[in-house]
Amino acid sequence: MKRHLAAGLIAIVSLTALPAIAAPQDPKDPQTLASDGIQSLLQAMELMLLAIPQFEAPFVNENGDIIIRRKNPSKQRNDPVKPGPKSKEKAI
Repeated sequence: MKRHLAAGLIAIVSLTALPAIAAPQDPKDPQTLASDGIQSLLQAMELMLLAIPQFEAPFVNENGDIIIRRKNPSKQRNDPVKPGPKSKEKAI
């Protein structure tokens, strides 16, 4: 009986001491936490928008092909990119 009582007492003491150990040492106020959260959310949205490619308006060339060019082509391409529709090409 004494063993069960001692084990129970040790368990209760150790469980009540855990929240005090796990509590943050430097608590922040809710306004700071909200500001940090919103700032990281805006940064994530900005990175997402930068990852989406941008395109010019589509147009049809003389062969009937629909051409959609990137606004910011990659720097690795060596061939020149001609912007916009030509005289024989009509915009969609």
